[in-house]
Amino acid sequence: MHSQLSTVEIKPTAEHHYSIIWLHGLGADGHDFESIVPELSLHAEAHIHFIFPDAPFRPVTINGGMTMRAWFDILELSRNLKVDIAGIYDSVKSIRELIEDEIAKGIPSEHILLAGFSQGGSIALHAGLSFNRRLAGIVALSTFLPTLEQLKTERSAANQDIPILIAHGIIDSVVDVELGKNTSDQLLAFGYPIEWRDFMMGHSVCIEEIEHIAQFINAAFRKRPSRA
Repeated sequence: MHSQLSTVEIKPTAEHHYSIIWLHGLGADGHDFESIVPELSLHAEAHIHFIFPDAPFRPVTINGGMTMRAWFDILELSRNLKVDIAGIYDSVKSIRELIEDEIAKGIPSEHILLAGFSQGGSIALHAGLSFNRRLAGIVALSTFLPTLEQLKTERSAANQDIPILIAHGIIDSVVDVELGKNTSDQLLAFGYPIEWRDFMMGHSVCIEEIEHIAQFINAAFRKRPSRA
């Protein structure tokens, strides 16, 4: 199984033990978070394969129908959130294929972590929580989950106790912090071990947040039993 997505990749410089699949936000591309790797200063960095997929091009309703890289169409981004659910499932399928590609290389699923910003965080959450094998963790930044209702029946028991970091900017004018907090609260209600963090920032990342992301990934990639 091979994903049709184009990707930006940073190969491990030592033996490959872990993989991180990191999804960009609306209108960006795989290069968007490439520069965050050295800032994280991860303990296992030399052993990690970083994969930054490019979302497909599609018209985006809230941007006047302009065609851009997007994981799904957004019709309305407010408390009355309206998105293209079918588009979410298409993107989730592509990310699952990237996960399977890493597993096919001999990387245990428990050594694969998903991360995403904004739209990318939506896909990382749904793809990870519905995946049928245990993953290392999920990092969801400045995001929301439009498929909370679907997740009630589609979530996987294999990832019921997966570590999840959800972080958001308090003054985010693109994705309101209340959307992120609602996602966090709902997932907590489903029994997931959520770490919620908010920061005095807009729709972006900050140094303090990067430090928390690094701590989270370092903890997630501590030695685990390997079950390929």
